[in-house]
Amino acid sequence: MPNSHTPPRPELIALDWGTSSLRAFLLGEAGQVLQTRSTSQGLQALPMPGAAGFEKAFADIAGDWLASWPQLPVVAGGMVGSAQGWKEAPYVRCPADVGSLAAHSVSVPSGVGVDVVIAPGLLLDEVGTAPDVIRGEEIQIAGALAADPALAEAATMVMPGTHSKWVQVKAGRITYFSSYMTGELFSLLVKHSILGRLMTEVVTEEPTAAEAAFEQGVQAARHSQPGDFTHQIFAARTLGLTRRLPQHLLKNYLSGLLIGHELVSGLAKSSANRQTQGPLLLIGEPTLCQRYALAFATLGVPVTGILDNPAPRGLWEFAKALGLIHPPLDVLH
Repeated sequence: MPNSHTPPRPELIALDWGTSSLRAFLLGEAGQVLQTRSTSQGLQALPMPGAAGFEKAFADIAGDWLASWPQLPVVAGGMVGSAQGWKEAPYVRCPADVGSLAAHSVSVPSGVGVDVVIAPGLLLDEVGTAPDVIRGEEIQIAGALAADPALAEAATMVMPGTHSKWVQVKAGRITYFSSYMTGELFSLLVKHSILGRLMTEVVTEEPTAAEAAFEQGVQAARHSQPGDFTHQIFAARTLGLTRRLPQHLLKNYLSGLLIGHELVSGLAKSSANRQTQGPLLLIGEPTLCQRYALAFATLGVPVTGILDNPAPRGLWEFAKALGLIHPPLDVLH
């Protein structure tokens, strides 16, 4: 057996490759994260166009790992598998699990002697409803389920972000999901609409006042009637004009309103699909998840927990499903 001073042996290079960033993880036995690296070389900021740009970005972030361990397998998830990515990995239809992702993966030469195996996204395309897609979140779900197998029975996972995702899991498979452009809409309204002209920034903001303005927006969404949405958005201006809210709190109100509408819709869809049994988890950047947790609390809905980034574990599970990860020799004997 190795002594206590033997460093862990790397088993996998895992890439979480999105539109604006690239994160690389050197993983050891059982998916242990040995090293993490991050660059801004996402799909929109490659060092050069086309496949050569992906090869260069990959070599920059992981080339020395492969120089030291040339036989390491490499897997990737996220927008790298989109139509604008390194190589398209077409969407897999729901319901699906990590085995489905492995069965529909694609490979692309890395340019430095190994292939990169890319996970596909998921498509929900039911009769009578608009289609929906996720790409990257399915890997995070795989990681969350591996970290806590009890979630596989039934769970709802809310993933806040530019495009928030509500994902329902049953019997270990993703069975349903919904996308909401909440984060992008907030940014557009603040930066490119008349609403932003009244919104001011303050160096120090009273947390209690900020939370109250946020909760006021959530409650407005909660008590809205069909068709009220665009009318309520305009209140982010009129509340400032009439001084019913200080201008530095208007962003908080607008944030609460948009997130509140997302929650009202997402909870209604979950109820309609009869999958509200089981825990409700938040997955994503901790500060944003805390904001969503406050919105859920305002609506009287308990949140079971918050996970920061289960993508490394999900990529490990994807590699296992591909047969790229093998048990140690001492386990085989």
